[in-house]
Amino acid sequence: MAPYETDDSADTGERDELRAGRRRAARYIVPVTVVGVAAATIGLVPALADSGDPNLPKITAQQLIDKIAKSDVQQLSGTVKISTDLGLPNLGGLESSMLSGATKSGDGSSADPTTKLTELATGTHTLRVAADGPDKQKISLLENAAEYSLIHNGKDVWGYDSQSNEVYHGTAADSSKSDETRATPKGLTDEALKSVDATTSVTVDGTEHVAGRDAYKLLIKPKQSGTTVGTISIAVDSKTGLPLKFTLTPASGGAAVVDVGFTQLSLAKPAASTFDFKTPKGAKVTTEDSAKKAAPDHSGKPGRLGKPGKSGGDLGKGPDGLTVLGKGWNSIATFDTGGQGVPSGSASGGGDLGGVISSLGDKVKGTFGSGTVFSTRLINALVTDDGKVYVGAVTKSALVKAADAAK
Repeated sequence: MAPYETDDSADTGERDELRAGRRRAARYIVPVTVVGVAAATIGLVPALADSGDPNLPKITAQQLIDKIAKSDVQQLSGTVKISTDLGLPNLGGLESSMLSGATKSGDGSSADPTTKLTELATGTHTLRVAADGPDKQKISLLENAAEYSLIHNGKDVWGYDSQSNEVYHGTAADSSKSDETRATPKGLTDEALKSVDATTSVTVDGTEHVAGRDAYKLLIKPKQSGTTVGTISIAVDSKTGLPLKFTLTPASGGAAVVDVGFTQLSLAKPAASTFDFKTPKGAKVTTEDSAKKAAPDHSGKPGRLGKPGKSGGDLGKGPDGLTVLGKGWNSIATFDTGGQGVPSGSASGGGDLGGVISSLGDKVKGTFGSGTVFSTRLINALVTDDGKVYVGAVTKSALVKAADAAK
């Protein structure tokens, strides 16, 4: 996520201390307090708040970041509300049908966290969370007449989907699963506090009650124009320094894009049985190894991207050197797919899929040529007709300018 700095009134010494506090915060962020989904593109409904703001001692942004750095909450249980409003188009059930078809064809398990937790990327959801140190965490996604649970206990990671009665068994060393423990206020705060520079203002914006606890509000604002990010507000527990709520509001205004918050929270040690798992009778079990063997060949299909400036995984013919343009909140990731741009209905053999994909974007032209911009309320992407991609939390015009400058 984009870097930040303290408010303009802070002198050089204060900024240095703030940077040191930020580094300590990132270093000591307690992974057991985070529940994960991809991307930092998750929205959440505001946590239930008591009426009236608490009267707390005044604190500076630097001191509040230091409080987060010193936070050492290892044990907790509670309920987290998640609601996403990215402004994505309605695909009429197309996505769920494709996922269902992949599962039925043996390409995956409905209990695999990488599949199941993508549901958090849209709509409103309720999670029950529990943690007891770095080796024991549990997340339960509550659904209509069903429940999905993800349990980490020692070296084992279990996923269970009660609706399909399917089980997924992996190991804690599987990084693709650990990346998914990043969606509570603590995890998102960690991302927001990764670096410091002059592109952001950080201030304390009053106090509030969250899940029955008194909290300070840390406010992060980009100083740059052209970004789709408006503000990030983080409620920090006044006693423990634990982030209780994380809200990202877009520059365009309206409802929050991301708003993660505890509605209930206990810092007592959860019962040991909370993290036990026994395979239900008749359940279909998929192991991490068997899932990898059953996975289809992804040649020519989207894959994981490499680090900036290095060649990544397959995407079309493979991205050609993912790089980052610009700084701070105006950063734009760009790479070359090695192929063509967005297919039209005729270009995709007359099928409907190419036409549907093309219709979801806006056609644009510039010095770079022509292409299609796919927009959400936070992340926008330009795919040029010759296969180059520009992605960032920036406006459509910023993407076109970046493509023109790179021509």
